[in-house]
Amino acid sequence: MTADIPLSDRLDDDDYPAYTMGRAAEMLGTTPAFLRALGEARLITPLRSEGGHRRYSRYQLRIAARARELVDRGTPIEAACRIVILEDQLEEAQRINAEYRRRAGHEAPGSSVPDAG
Repeated sequence: MTADIPLSDRLDDDDYPAYTMGRAAEMLGTTPAFLRALGEARLITPLRSEGGHRRYSRYQLRIAARARELVDRGTPIEAACRIVILEDQLEEAQRINAEYRRRAGHEAPGSSVPDAG
């Protein structure tokens, strides 16, 4: 499956599951158990290799790093996961709103929806 995707595209893809659990834990300065706990809390769902090993993307590592920051400051892992999920949802909503505003700004004057009455 991944052989069909050019290497340059995979390297640029934030969602490509490029990192093993061991490498991901090393990069985050944490343990594989922490990453498993994030999966159990449904913060991140790693993809599985053909051999069943967990694989993480750069996006997932950024999410995990944010959760680790909160846990390191004393936030329980379940609460940290919920906070990160809410932050991610808020960021997405703000992105969508900005896109709507951008599109609305490009509409010509008088191009609004006509009265139904």
